Amino acid sequence: MSALIAENRRARFEYHIEEQYEAGVVLEGWEVKAIRAGQVQLTDGYVHIRDGELYMIGCRINALRSASSHVNPEADRTKKLLMSKAQIRRLVGKVEQRGFTLVPLNLHFKGGLVKAEIALAKGKAEHDKRNTEKKRDWEREKGRLMRHKVSGPSKE
Repeated sequence: MSALIAENRRARFEYHIEEQYEAGVVLEGWEVKAIRAGQVQLTDGYVHIRDGELYMIGCRINALRSASSHVNPEADRTKKLLMSKAQIRRLVGKVEQRGFTLVPLNLHFKGGLVKAEIALAKGKAEHDKRNTEKKRDWEREKGRLMRHKVSGPSKE
């Protein structure tokens, strides 16, 4: 059972999600405390491959005011992601050859550890974004109509 910490909703709007993976995140102590307090934001995050390793960039973790005095918290620190070498090699191949990008979808707790769900994704064109928006608006309107129909007009 995993508990959701933060979600990057923008990712599903901006990209076509092809495959999803789970990766461990290397964090410092103050970051874990801040994450438990909900001081994390993934909106501008992306995953970069450097020297055969994965790094999450743009994930903002705001330090708590009660952070220790001997720690110098850096909110936008680059965080290393942990995955097996075989999975990383596979991702590197897809990113380099087929034009995919890696984006973080969410952070969650799993067995007391912070994990990141990352996705192999392709950017959407502008018309795809408009279609997504239209579809979402229609679903919302359909739900509103169904609720109105179920409850029925008032007989006053």
